[in-house]
Amino acid sequence: MSHRPELRAAAARLVGRRRLLTGTAAAFTLAFATDLPGSAHAAARDARLEIPEDPFRLGVASGEPRPGAVLLWTRLAPQPYEPGSGMPQARFDVDWEIAHDSRFARIARRGTETAHPEYHHSVRADVTGLDADRAYYYRFRVGRWISPTGRTRTAPREDAATTRLRIGVASCQAYHDGYFTAYRHLADEDVAAVFHLGDYLYEYAVNAAGGHRNDPALALPAHYNRETVTLEDYRLRYGLYRSDPDLQAAHAAHPYVLTWDDHETENNYAGSDPENGVPPEEFLLRRAAAYRAYWENQPLRAPQRPSGPDMRLYRRLRFGRLAQFDILDTRQYRSNQAYGDGWRVPGPESENPARTMTGATQERWLLDGWKSSGATWNVVPQQVTFAQRRDTPSAAYKVSMDAWDGYPAARDRVLAGARAAGVENLMVLTGDVHVSYGFDLKADWSDPDSRTLGTEIVTTSISSGRDGADRPANYDNLTRANPHLRYYHGRRGYTLISYDQSQARADYRTVSAVTVPGAPVRTAMSLVTEAGEPGLKPV
Repeated sequence: MSHRPELRAAAARLVGRRRLLTGTAAAFTLAFATDLPGSAHAAARDARLEIPEDPFRLGVASGEPRPGAVLLWTRLAPQPYEPGSGMPQARFDVDWEIAHDSRFARIARRGTETAHPEYHHSVRADVTGLDADRAYYYRFRVGRWISPTGRTRTAPREDAATTRLRIGVASCQAYHDGYFTAYRHLADEDVAAVFHLGDYLYEYAVNAAGGHRNDPALALPAHYNRETVTLEDYRLRYGLYRSDPDLQAAHAAHPYVLTWDDHETENNYAGSDPENGVPPEEFLLRRAAAYRAYWENQPLRAPQRPSGPDMRLYRRLRFGRLAQFDILDTRQYRSNQAYGDGWRVPGPESENPARTMTGATQERWLLDGWKSSGATWNVVPQQVTFAQRRDTPSAAYKVSMDAWDGYPAARDRVLAGARAAGVENLMVLTGDVHVSYGFDLKADWSDPDSRTLGTEIVTTSISSGRDGADRPANYDNLTRANPHLRYYHGRRGYTLISYDQSQARADYRTVSAVTVPGAPVRTAMSLVTEAGEPGLKPV
């Protein structure tokens, strides 16, 4: 499959003039070359059309909880494994309602949204006027079809003296590596929201049996057995992932707050630099396709809607005066990885102070946000390992050029900004690496006795990396080389984090296997850090 000729031509013109175009203008160049609702080529509404099959096969989701507001999502897809998802190229009115009870006897709000074929018949209702810090139930209706019921929750008022908050943290769910069993367990947890830290899907080929799920009954179509590149590829891949019943259960049970990492587009891309040396205009087209499909398939608000290959995903959420969450995007604006990526000996190229992980605008936004925070806990959900992580205890150690170790000056600026803002309880949340870590963030990485500036909780993968092991092969080297590493474990699962005024507690929840369905869940470890005295300790 390939991109449409008019899109490729637009991208080539963009790249040819990139020195004359700002990033925003470049984005609009691509955006206007793509079908959008309201354009001259937009689809019409036809009241005579009916949907003959259940269009809610991808379930429902909610996200972005605010005080008295939440975003509801679904997508009409009676045949999610097929191009077009079995929907005609026409607009449909979709009714929604949100209630105080699961029987919908006490309706709080209701309304109607339009499912546009240009956005793959995705539907989002930004519901306001709700009570703060309150659970609700919601559902959608189109024609004679009614969606499954979802449960969501609004955030407390920003000035509320919230005493307790519990969240789930998840990342990295390669469909082809195993079952999403951890999500079935996460659906049963009592959390206010789930923070997803990236790699919601993977661009790699999935064979007919679902890779290591090894289920011949799946009989997936051949178009899944190739890497995602075009808009249709990415849309189909979301249809596959969102058809998973365990993933649907977690989305229906809790509101999600999402950010991406690399695999939603391409492995280890950096800004406008692809992993493989394709022409820049080709990668911009791919990035635009990936970003659009991501927005179409996630419970994200209109301000996150992409313009071509640009999409502002960094944003801030507050849960009373207890916790402020600054959600980062460490992919779209970063400098290219030093020394050709991979694990390398650090040097002048990686240590160049001009290098950035977040881009200057996002970095300034983060530091300015801390100055006015006032929250007990300042939490940074993001993608890649923040703490220093040497691979061996020898003098010839290497570090990951894709993680913050490849951007140490940017990391130093963030930590300095936290100290300057008076942030006492900094916690970084991380995914990406398919293992669980617990790090102390040190003022001097070479001195274990130096001041601890915060903590980092790294959640393991939902399925990526297959079953894993309690003690990974590099356990001894990594724990000896990094004395600030307080915990390391290699099974799949998720993390629960509970905040109150005196401490934050991380419960690492793991399953024994993902290559077979139905594994039980257990708590592999619980760590706490106390307010005003950062540093992780076993419970």
